[in-house]
Amino acid sequence: MKLLVAALTSELAAFPETLPGFDRLVTGPGKLQATHALTRALDARTYDEVVVVGTAGAIDPSLEARVHEVGTAFQHDVTDLDGIAGQHVSMPARVTTGREGVLIATGDHFVDDAEVTAVIRPSGAALVDMETYAYIWVAEQFRVPIRVFRAVSDRAEDGALTDWREAVARCSAQLREFIRGEYGV
Repeated sequence: MKLLVAALTSELAAFPETLPGFDRLVTGPGKLQATHALTRALDARTYDEVVVVGTAGAIDPSLEARVHEVGTAFQHDVTDLDGIAGQHVSMPARVTTGREGVLIATGDHFVDDAEVTAVIRPSGAALVDMETYAYIWVAEQFRVPIRVFRAVSDRAEDGALTDWREAVARCSAQLREFIRGEYGV
């Protein structure tokens, strides 16, 4: 059995309520809610794989508005004791799914500001979101394989929240088709 995970119900709007071979989990947005909900789910039951779907803002201006697999994540909104951005005091600087894919910057606020995007862009991140780092870290703690798929909803700059609200249904449909292709369900 696999666990299908999304932060928001709207990201699963195009998915049927039940998907053969999958349980479903909606965690809520942000790193803390993602950590809490996924930890509880993995503590309660053993899964063969965690499959995360959801939306993300594109930091890389050349990135196509489609579904991308995430390979690595870091937290763009933390600093260590030396003030180094993207490095946490006690957490790994980066976490990985063990698969090829884009680099995503995770933080606890919705990025919709060109100045913030300009600060994150030099990290090499292609996408920005609010949960991926937490999902990967929790799956590592439970030694459960994880795959993360993000559909580009906006460009993470001025007006991104309006764009996201308009794009989430389109992204959910893209993710549904992608999962159908990857898993045959």
